[in-house]
Amino acid sequence: MQSLLEVFKQKVQEALVTGFGAELANTDPLVTPSTNPKFGDYQSNVALSLPKKLKQAPRKIAETIVANLNVADICETVEIAGPGFINFILKPGYLANLLSEIQGDVRLGIERVQPASKVVVDFSSPNIAKEMHVGHLRSTIIGDCIARILEFRGYDVLRLNHVGDWGTQFGMLIAYLREAYPEALTTANALDIGDLVSFYKKAKARFDQDAEFKETARQEVVKLQAGAEDTRHAWQLLCDQSRREFQVIYEILDIKITERGESFYNPFLPEIINILETQNLLEEDAGAKCVFLEGFTNKDGDPLPLIVQKTDGGFNYATTDLAALKYRIEQDNAKRIIYVTDAGQANHFAAVFQVAEKAGIFPDKIEVVHVPFGLVLGEDGKKLKTRSGETVKLKDLLDEAVTEATRDLKDRLEQDNREESIEFINKVGQVIGISAVKYADLSQNRTTDYKFSYDKMLALKGNTAPYLLYAYVRTQGISRKGNIDFSHLQGAKIVLEEAAELILVKHLLKLGEVIQEVERDLLPNRLCQYLFELSQKFNQFFENCPVLQAEEPQRTSRLILADLSARTLKLGLSLLGIEVLERM
Repeated sequence: MQSLLEVFKQKVQEALVTGFGAELANTDPLVTPSTNPKFGDYQSNVALSLPKKLKQAPRKIAETIVANLNVADICETVEIAGPGFINFILKPGYLANLLSEIQGDVRLGIERVQPASKVVVDFSSPNIAKEMHVGHLRSTIIGDCIARILEFRGYDVLRLNHVGDWGTQFGMLIAYLREAYPEALTTANALDIGDLVSFYKKAKARFDQDAEFKETARQEVVKLQAGAEDTRHAWQLLCDQSRREFQVIYEILDIKITERGESFYNPFLPEIINILETQNLLEEDAGAKCVFLEGFTNKDGDPLPLIVQKTDGGFNYATTDLAALKYRIEQDNAKRIIYVTDAGQANHFAAVFQVAEKAGIFPDKIEVVHVPFGLVLGEDGKKLKTRSGETVKLKDLLDEAVTEATRDLKDRLEQDNREESIEFINKVGQVIGISAVKYADLSQNRTTDYKFSYDKMLALKGNTAPYLLYAYVRTQGISRKGNIDFSHLQGAKIVLEEAAELILVKHLLKLGEVIQEVERDLLPNRLCQYLFELSQKFNQFFENCPVLQAEEPQRTSRLILADLSARTLKLGLSLLGIEVLERM
């Protein structure tokens, strides 16, 4: 179904052509939802952009547009305000008809894109032999949300986990384990992930201080790259051990992702060097092969190079990223490639994209975008750390969220003198805890840092997951109390008379616009804000408009509004990766 915003854009464009001629056919109608209800439901400012071109006053232009508008069946009134703003107020009957159209649609009127092009979303990307920490939270949750929304819109989405499973760190770790714990290099699960991380830290310290050990580690890397059987076997065991630990996190967060690590692209790295040489982009700097970039300089103002091959012949992350980009375009046939990483990598990706463009690796028709995000901070405004000063492990953070949510639930049940089964308490505590963490992250503009607070994210009031989940629970309470099967309401008449009903309906009909905004701008917080406002508007409707106690036809009409509110909340939350509850 065409969104209301698209409907008004089309109507204004048609009026421009009818009133001023075909040369205005491609003029942006400058239609937006009104920010203040007193200015109507939608507003066009196009008349203010045309005086120079049409040699007329803005208000005169607005009058001509309004005279040629074909919106009698849509609008109750069309008003010209100020110097030439055009304000549209929708007809309740038109809104009721739109609501009837989406009532029987499982997609709530949101169409799939045509054609269904391929999109790669690169997210999460932990490192092998290291535990996932709070720094991986945002990439994992934001990336999953973006993938869910694009999948819902109909794109063919490839969710890629570009794990760090190659490089010097494996030489260090394997060399150290050969001395300290050789069994770990021959036997699966000889170490748990915590021990593996501990050994990695010791290996790194030894690597930094011991020249002989450093050379031994370097030789292990050479053996790994050459495919030496024992080194490869050890590497595989370490990777498998880490993957199992990652999967525990992904199952808790309900994340579906395909691993394709750095090692996957190793066979393609020499080709990248050849392409750069053929394009005359390579220069040698201190023995390393580099590409010098436009707009990148060091503190002294000297040109800053992107190193693609080190003096010892080894390759850099940039080389791997170029190979991955080439593979995703040529082999995966991606038309849009989205990288979800912290803001600190913005310069790296800008450099890689510039080199790829110069080398002809991706053509103009391919969209490649970096989706940056800020830090997770403690309540003191500093980078979130444990009391001992270490980075918070993601598993510990999630477990604590569930513990806090379960404790809060038990307290509320006790206050209400309400008994529930252990199964109910555990299920609700799990859903609320994980949902609270996800929503607290996604509801922030991803480009900014945010403070992590269990108390705030678990609150039943405010822009939180529990508040939204409770709004959904309220809709299901109506169904249970009235013994209503919402599916039996199909085709019933919708009557909109009360202000709270109209406010709710107008918001319900904006879901498609919001999803398209997130699809375009990759800012999940816009969907969160929409759902928060929907919960507020539903609660206001619930408090001001009796549902089960109302007379017909209002009773059935309001039951339909409750059902559509529930379905919209459930769909929107599912796109955030959040499960709903029937009771809480």
